[in-house]
Amino acid sequence: MALKDLLVHLDHTETARVRLNLAADLARRHGSRLTGLYVRELDSGQVHAQSTGEFGLVSAADLSRDSRRNAQAADDTAQRLAQELDALRAKSGLEVELRSVAGSAASVVPQHARFADLCILGQHTPTAPSSDGHTFSETVLFSAGRPVVFVPADGSFGTLGRHILVAWNSSRASARALNDALPLIEHAERVTVLAINPSQYMERYRALAPEQIVAHIRHHNPNVEAVGLEKIARDSIAEVVQAEAGRRGADLIVSGAFGHPKLWEQVMGGVTRDLLAGMTRPILMSY
Repeated sequence: MALKDLLVHLDHTETARVRLNLAADLARRHGSRLTGLYVRELDSGQVHAQSTGEFGLVSAADLSRDSRRNAQAADDTAQRLAQELDALRAKSGLEVELRSVAGSAASVVPQHARFADLCILGQHTPTAPSSDGHTFSETVLFSAGRPVVFVPADGSFGTLGRHILVAWNSSRASARALNDALPLIEHAERVTVLAINPSQYMERYRALAPEQIVAHIRHHNPNVEAVGLEKIARDSIAEVVQAEAGRRGADLIVSGAFGHPKLWEQVMGGVTRDLLAGMTRPILMSY
């Protein structure tokens, strides 16, 4: 499947511009249509101020003034984003669209993501965690039904998907992520398959050797190599994946998400949450 319809979540933060530039680079290389989604949602500070007012701790006049100020800030952000997308269209010739939608980003973004081939998000958003304790990133990952690329909150990234590192453990989750990443892999200049503790999962689950998945990927991209690391402690797997990606110059990590039951992951943490919390470069995940 080709990547012909990309969605990038935008907000008022400076990191939104980083996401937009990465999405544009990807759209140019894949000939994709690019949609920027801006959700007019109060951030955690604005929500707190509004709640304080509703409990009568500030006057009605102050509450009304704050409401107008928030609406104006949202209008200003939408106008600025529209100008940036217009400039992007004029410079690159891409087909771009800005959608400005009122509501909760945790509800709005998954709905729009289902009508795109790939969704690009930030590592963090200004909104607070949802009532079930999940972060915005986790909520979209659980509910979108589409592959999601998370972009770190810190750092400068010029490209996305030119050198892809695939974190492989022969699980259903890693197979799903790899399959969803194939359109990116086919266009990549280089692919590295990182197998951590392969002898353990080969013995425990009778899994095939990592060389088998390399042979499969080679049908899509001949420039692929395998790297195997043994005796890596489970609580350091996320750090090792990030470190290997940095050492090899990868600009995108592909990883399965939540290979264990959700309740277990919520109680114990897990590689998925560690990767999202400590990411140093973009990560594609599927669930």
